[in-house]
Amino acid sequence: MEKEPEADLLIIGGGINGAGIARDAAGRGLKVWLCEQGDLAGATSSASSKLIHGGLRYLEYYQFRFVREALAEREILLGIAPHIIRPASFILPLSSGSRSAFVIGAGLLLYDWLARSKRLPRSRRLNLRKVPEGRPLQSEFTTGFAYSDCRVDDSRLVVLNALDAQERGAVIHTRTKAIEARRENLHWRVTLLDLRKKVMKMVIARALVNGAGPWAGTVLSNIHGRDESRKLRLVKGSHIIVPSFYEGAHCYVLQNDDRRIIFVMPYETDFCLIGTTEVPFEGDPATAETSTGETAYLCDVVSRYFRKPLYPRDVIKSFAGVRPLAEDGAASASAASRDYALMLDAPKGQAPLLSVLGGKITTYRRLAEDALTHLAPTLGPFGESWTATTALPGSDIAAGDYESFLKLFKAQHPWLSPTLAGRLAGAYGTRAAIILKGAKSEKDLGHAFGADLFQAEVDYLIEQELAQTAEDILWRRTKLALRLSQQEVEALSVYVERRTA
Repeated sequence: MEKEPEADLLIIGGGINGAGIARDAAGRGLKVWLCEQGDLAGATSSASSKLIHGGLRYLEYYQFRFVREALAEREILLGIAPHIIRPASFILPLSSGSRSAFVIGAGLLLYDWLARSKRLPRSRRLNLRKVPEGRPLQSEFTTGFAYSDCRVDDSRLVVLNALDAQERGAVIHTRTKAIEARRENLHWRVTLLDLRKKVMKMVIARALVNGAGPWAGTVLSNIHGRDESRKLRLVKGSHIIVPSFYEGAHCYVLQNDDRRIIFVMPYETDFCLIGTTEVPFEGDPATAETSTGETAYLCDVVSRYFRKPLYPRDVIKSFAGVRPLAEDGAASASAASRDYALMLDAPKGQAPLLSVLGGKITTYRRLAEDALTHLAPTLGPFGESWTATTALPGSDIAAGDYESFLKLFKAQHPWLSPTLAGRLAGAYGTRAAIILKGAKSEKDLGHAFGADLFQAEVDYLIEQELAQTAEDILWRRTKLALRLSQQEVEALSVYVERRTA
């Protein structure tokens, strides 16, 4: 009889927190298993606003410690993943009836002071009538502010953490659901179901991490046999994608009358990403979608600020994610803390269960360190923290200077179109060399599926980055679903199904 595999740590959930914990733990020498019922970043972690930031608006809720720690993480992440995390300028126009110039100016001064960044420019006041950033806006908006934060490819951040964990010895299983977890004194006996092959496997683990995101309450309820949903506040955030309607790489931060903040950001060269809403959510997070009301809300806010009005008919694509916020009793979703909570269930003489509640993508690395600190009495001794100074896969770029790397990459591969060179360098960093190995022309990259997606890249994503479907490739490993025709998507699906059968 085959012996059941054993692990120090079994993690349920392949979002940013689960992948981050897996990476950190594997790098400290622990034997790690991670199971994810869908794809990596298949839910909340690929439905964010794509920002690495301190959270300027949280200052008005006096969450100074949280903002300071998030800004510190912003600097760390920019250093360890410069090819997928880039600085960006955010333009905040002043509007009547909203926060005053004094309040915003003071908040930005505090934001700069808490950040103490040497990488990003400080905030400044703008006369919107005299700067290019003011041209797309309605004439009534004459004054504004510019400040700096970072943008990220959120789903690739998850994949790279999981990839690094795997290369350090972690076992990563996607499309695999934990259907039962039982304590047996000092160990957990966890039953996993491979949803594609319909095969069950038993794993023995010294500790269990519930990193299931919006399903964390369900996982807890299944293990404890009682309703644990009250520990989480589920909030749906929706975004829309529309064709670009202004020039420049800068983003806009729009204040609405309900005091919500809406981001308008360039996206994938030809598009704009707009969001987010914050709506209480009940039900299965897998069913979350953008409502017509949310679409209209976002279009109305944008139309109030920009000369060119935006209509729901302009929307090319929308997506919604359910954020699992730790329930703190706040009066509204906007006021609820984005800080994380770690709930350790470790009765004497029994294996521990650590549940991750809440959190935001910016602080995932710190959360992972904190999670291992909580588990140290059971799993220790193990190595020291290390992730703050070690580059993610593909980010071993000289001096962390992405722009210089991109320039050199294009010079080394002059046969690549500028668009393809920029996309490969931005998505894979130094590991783009694996995709291009031995190629001297685009013909050497194999079959062209459309939109500069070649067989060599698809094979790399299947073999190296755990992609199993065309959707994995087109929405989470890349965003090329925005460019491929339905016929091209179907052809890719046939190829991927054949390769992963």
